[in-house]
Amino acid sequence: MTDGMDLDPANVVRSERVEIDAPAAIVWEILTDFASYKAWNPFCIDCDSRLEIGAAVNMKLASYTVPGQVVDNVEYICAIEPERLISWELPFMEIWPYPARRDQIIEPLGPDRCAYNSTDAFFGDNGIHVMRFCGDWVKRAFDDTARALKARAEAIHSERKAA
Repeated sequence: MTDGMDLDPANVVRSERVEIDAPAAIVWEILTDFASYKAWNPFCIDCDSRLEIGAAVNMKLASYTVPGQVVDNVEYICAIEPERLISWELPFMEIWPYPARRDQIIEPLGPDRCAYNSTDAFFGDNGIHVMRFCGDWVKRAFDDTARALKARAEAIHSERKAA
């Protein structure tokens, strides 16, 4: 849905890249277990979706500007590459002209290691406005998510190795 939309590289938020002492398969399992986001994700505190292209991703997001506030958000899965990438996007709509695409990227580094990072690209003429308004807090939210994902994946991997 964001195909063909103009993207200024300055309008992309990038999380820190975290190296995770767990296989890419475990990270993928966590990222695609939408119902469990509330157990580990400090930003996306509730998530409901199906792992299929076009599926709605219904999220409740913790506000990074108003403590205690929760924001409802719906985006749509647009890319699935098992153990490598899951993406969802917010298409351009006349009533909400702020199209965006979030990519969550897993980079295998060996049988028991991988890296993770996330990007959010804000498209079109309004991309700069979105970046100015929320770029900083999206970066903080994505960094918090990356660190929480690392902790959860490493804990799961450690538990499974011990069992």
